[in-house]
Amino acid sequence: MHRARSRRRLALAVPLALSLTVSLGFLPGTASAAPADTTASAAATAAGELSYVVNTGTDRHTLASVRRAITGAGGSVVETYDRIGVFVVHSANPDFALIIRKVPGVQSAGATRTAPLPAQSTTDVGTPKVLGAEEVAAAQAADTADGQDPLEPLQWDLPAIKADKAHEKTLGSPKVTVAVIDTGVDDTHPDIAPNFDRAASVNCVSGKPDTTDGAWRPAADESPHGTHVAGEIAAAKNGIGVTGVAPGVKVAGIKVATTAGYFYTEAVVCGFMWAAEHHVDVTNNSYYTDPWYFNCTNDPDQKALVAAITRASLYAESKGTVNVAAAGNENYDLDSDAITDPVSPNDSTPSDRVIDPHTCYDIPTQLPGVVTVAATGAKGIKSSFSNYGLGVIDVAAPGGDSTVYQPPAPPAPSGLILGPLPGGRWGYMAGTSMATPHVVGVAALIKSTHPHASAARIKALLYAEADATPCTTPYDINGDGKVDAVCQGSAHRNGFYGWGTVDALKAVTQ
Repeated sequence: MHRARSRRRLALAVPLALSLTVSLGFLPGTASAAPADTTASAAATAAGELSYVVNTGTDRHTLASVRRAITGAGGSVVETYDRIGVFVVHSANPDFALIIRKVPGVQSAGATRTAPLPAQSTTDVGTPKVLGAEEVAAAQAADTADGQDPLEPLQWDLPAIKADKAHEKTLGSPKVTVAVIDTGVDDTHPDIAPNFDRAASVNCVSGKPDTTDGAWRPAADESPHGTHVAGEIAAAKNGIGVTGVAPGVKVAGIKVATTAGYFYTEAVVCGFMWAAEHHVDVTNNSYYTDPWYFNCTNDPDQKALVAAITRASLYAESKGTVNVAAAGNENYDLDSDAITDPVSPNDSTPSDRVIDPHTCYDIPTQLPGVVTVAATGAKGIKSSFSNYGLGVIDVAAPGGDSTVYQPPAPPAPSGLILGPLPGGRWGYMAGTSMATPHVVGVAALIKSTHPHASAARIKALLYAEADATPCTTPYDINGDGKVDAVCQGSAHRNGFYGWGTVDALKAVTQ
């Protein structure tokens, strides 16, 4: 069967009526141990400057002394997140990490990449299939139910989670803000502009917030991924295009992907910290943090990356933010004893490595407190590509699948997910990247219904209100007589669907 390469990186956009034979979007190392001081640092800096995170205590004395040590070791501080004790540093000294790890007060430090600044991507992120002008015109001319936007009949995913019924009760509160930590959001799109929160939007690519007007937007040659995600969550119900799961809430763009398409640790830390300090209620994280699909805690560089993002995400949650992340698109069992990761490090020379997903983590997906989302198709079963794992997956939501495997009911022509694309267009994409915004939208509806609820309470309600979805057994998605994945667990919590498929109607009525 076909395997999607990556959740992340970007779920892929597939032509209308084309079966899913392309990669989708996302992520976690070591049954075989990663080499002890690799590292990234020594290998890459010989050719130029690298970026690092340095993790310390948060007291003023420690921060000041470590800052001096960073300078003495040949580093320059890009940004200091003193509330969580994380420095973002650039250095061309190939021994920087080895030196700084010995400094009193430094708890971990590591290179965030294996290629010198700036890295050039070799990852094919896919080309979205744009909905043609004739298709849009035909949808606009067709009869729709009262209150439906023109393209809403093509969105099989909304009734799959009862979002259409939820909209009869409420569209969500404009006092709730969700942030899309991603490739950037085109806030000029007519489906996004009415709900866009400029004050909560930023460019975090360098690891330091850039609040220049429009810095959160993708350039013309950059991925449309973040715009599609933003529209799935909060496309306005305004008589234009599609409708989001929570079309009455605000949506912000936090751009963390480089022009080349990499999501590096310093940018992700910046994104979570920005969300925390700007009263964001829910973040959408449909990516894995480059360059390692899985970050192994027995590697000093990778250990530091896990620590930095864990600190940032937990800080955001302490400020009331619910963080939601995609499970990934490799059909991996994240609760297994070993996984072969063939794509890391993806910014230099990847090689096969066998990892233990219990000690090597996809970040932010497998971090504590993060809501982890699996994808389902139009028939309501696990998407062919979706990662899974008992105790790892929290909930499931529509992320699309091949129309051959899971065809939708008419009038929807595609088993993929329809959403906005930059430049006032719409198109289809699929992946756990597309499932995650459905969960974010439902969480935003819960927050709208329970405005004073804490992040922990929102998550508890999200799980309690999900529709229990029993294991699909046997799971033979392509009908070739071979089991393609094994689901473990009960009807009420299992490795394919977690606590169940999210339910937007319950979010606004219970």
